[in-house]
Amino acid sequence: MEFCWSTLRVKDMEQSLKFYQEIVGLNLVSKFNAENGIEIAFLGKRRTKIELICNGNSNINIGKDISWGFKTKSLQQKLDYVVSKGITADGPYSPNANTSFFFITDPNGMKIQFVETK
Repeated sequence: MEFCWSTLRVKDMEQSLKFYQEIVGLNLVSKFNAENGIEIAFLGKRRTKIELICNGNSNINIGKDISWGFKTKSLQQKLDYVVSKGITADGPYSPNANTSFFFITDPNGMKIQFVETK
């Protein structure tokens, strides 16, 4: 079995695309309009993708205990970059000698974790 994608309902497609492309660093794979005014976009770099769905409904409810994690080569460079964009970071944390990470929140309230492993 292979994991294909994770879906996130978003408030504003363009704002979310900008965040996931500029801040997270994902590539836009495809974007299209579905029936009933629904917009769908897929982003990713390899096989696993993120699917964003926008249907004009601003009632987005994301659980507080859910996050998506992304590897980064330099945690400090990524932290400096997100802070320069005016984004508040939670961390960094180092639970062991080989792993460090911090969290930010996307425009929809989704927690995003950037992690560096040695």
